[in-house]
Order: sequence, then C-alpha cells, then structure tokens
Amino acid sequence: MNDSTAADVEAVQAISAVPTMLRVVSETTGLRFVCVARVTQDSWTTCAVHDSIGFGLRPGDPLDIATTLCDEVRSENTLIVIDKASEDAVYCMHPTPKLYGFESYISVPVYRGNGEFFGTLCALDPLPAKLSERKVVDTLCLFAKLLSYQLESERRLTESESALCNERATSELREQFIGVLGHDVRTPLSSILTGTELLRRMELSAPALAVVERIQRSGKRIASLVDDVVDFTRGRMGGGIPLMVAETADLAQHLRHVVAELKDVHADRAIVSEFAFEGGVLCDPKRIAQLLSNLLVNALIYGAPDEPVHVAGRSADGGVVLSVANRGVRITPEKMAQLFQPFWRGDHPCKSHGLGLGLYIASEIAHAHGGVLRVSSSDELTVFRFSMPGIGRG
Repeated sequence: MNDSTAADVEAVQAISAVPTMLRVVSETTGLRFVCVARVTQDSWTTCAVHDSIGFGLRPGDPLDIATTLCDEVRSENTLIVIDKASEDAVYCMHPTPKLYGFESYISVPVYRGNGEFFGTLCALDPLPAKLSERKVVDTLCLFAKLLSYQLESERRLTESESALCNERATSELREQFIGVLGHDVRTPLSSILTGTELLRRMELSAPALAVVERIQRSGKRIASLVDDVVDFTRGRMGGGIPLMVAETADLAQHLRHVVAELKDVHADRAIVSEFAFEGGVLCDPKRIAQLLSNLLVNALIYGAPDEPVHVAGRSADGGVVLSVANRGVRITPEKMAQLFQPFWRGDHPCKSHGLGLGLYIASEIAHAHGGVLRVSSSDELTVFRFSMPGIGRG
C-alpha cells in the first residue's frame, strides 16, 4: 500500500460517522458485509468495513483489482446491483461471485469533492436479497454522496490544520529569531553606549562632543527599539512581560527621571508633571517607568505641538493611577479600537517614530501588574489612564 492510499484509508477512518453508516446500510439491505473501498486502476484497498459473516477483510487489506466488480464500477462510472448472482443474466457466469461466494451484491461509486473517482461503497451476502428496489438503490446512492461530502470536509480540515501548523511553526521560528537577534544586538550596543559615556567625560571640543552626544542618543534609541522587540516577542510566545516586583518607596523619582529624559529629547515641548504617592508601592518600578515613557512619547508625537503634555500620578486604594493627557486631534472610535495592537501607528506625517509597539507594550505592562490601561478622547483632550490595584493586596 503506497503512501497516497494509506492517507486515503486514514481519511475514511477519521470520519466518525462511517461505522454507523455501514451498519445502517447493512440493516437497510440485509447484506452482512459492507465496506468502503479505495479503488484505482491498479488496486483495491479496504478503508472501512462492517463484517457479520467473517469475510475477513480489515482496513488496509487489499484485493486483486482484476477479481473485483468494483473495477467495472470505476471504469464504467456506474453502479452494479445484483439480487441473485446465480440467476442474473449478466453475472451468472461471471467468476467474481463464485470466487467470493456471494449471491447478492451492490456497489455504488464514491467521488471526491472535485469529481475525481475515489472508490466504492459496496456490500454483499451469500444469500440473495432484493436490492434492485428503488428505495434501496436511492439509499445507497445517498450514503455514497454523504461519504463524498465527508471526505471533502476531512480533506479541507486536514489542509487547514496543516496550514495552521506551518503558520505557527513559521511564527514561532520568526519570533525566536527576533528574540535571539535582540539579545545579540544588546552586547555591542552596550559597548557603544559605555564608550560614548567615557568620551563625554573627556576634554573634547564642542563639535566632537556634539557628535558623541548624537551617537549616544542614537544608541539609546536603538536600545529602546531592541527592548520593545524583545518584550513583544516574549508576549507573543506566551512568556508575558516579566516583572521584578518590590515595595518601591521612590516610584515618583523613577517617573521624574523619565520626564526629565524626554524633556531633554523634546526641548521644544512643555511637559507638566505632578506625582503624589503615599508610602511604598508594590510594583516593578522600571516597568512602570517604561509604561510612562511609552505613553509620554506617544503624547509628544501625536499631541498638539504648541500645547503642554500633562502627567499625573497618585496613590489610590493601595494601588496607582497614572495619567498622560494631551491636546490635539480627537482619536476616532475606529482608531481607538486599534491603539493597543502591535505594529499599529496613527496618521502622523513622519513614520519614523518607532515600530508601533509602544502602546501595545504599555498595555502588556499594565496587564502584568493586574491593572488596566484605558484611553478617552474628545475634541479638547486625549487621556491615557493606567490604574492598578496593590499587587498581592486583593
């Protein structure tokens, strides 16, 4: 049995309705041996069988195609019905009924979804039976069509599962590659940033210092992009955003540092910030700072350039509420639904502002803390608001 035939036998075996179908055919016709056969020009192979007379065939077993009547069904593209072979005008002298010891026999062609011949639904018995009645023939033809439909459904399902498996494998390989690439990029990048920091401490001319600072800013930008890619990869591969949660007494200082850095980068923009945290906050302060940085960068890019961005953070029921607000064009409901999707960027004339992962990662950081990141937008104001309960406090 070749691989193609083996796959066809497996496909029929996978159809859960086939055993019931064969049993009903047996009860309807009175024939005690019923089977589905894969029939080609060169072979006859059992795919499924209902055997109450000990005929002896099992799924995968072959017969010599030249000794079967199914070969005639295939070549003539028609069904064969025999009520009593010993008295049949056509088959009384045919060697097949005598070879297999049957009097009654019926064989109906089964086709694939594309019309190609697949095989037969056939049944036989050593005793004669009234098979040529219209209702018996119609019933067998109906079951043959049902089997054809099930085979086509099974084929499509198998193809879909195969395509899905291939897509998953490709996706996982791609994401593993991105993760490894991100890791390997960090090592030389760290050397570049360390080198620029050392150069800044030397006595350099103003033009040389400007070049060093430009390299350092570019290096930090690359580092930020690499971090975004690695975080995205972890999230997509099921690892989630890793946290290092601790009781943090200086969360406000972490956030002020973010604001100060972005003020240096966006020297022409106004950022107004106010933080009021009571006592320690149970969180990962670096991740909360990353969340704020992503939200603040987004506000600076898409907010009105002549209006300040307002940042506020406070304690609330043992947790944290952090908001970033900017004036500018209202976010439409259609765009609102896509904001936290990876690689999505809004309508900005300059498309060089990152990979479109900032808001997605900010949302993932919020979820990792058991919190939520929401956005509201009107003609006057757009506000991103992160809120989380106290981790481990219910």
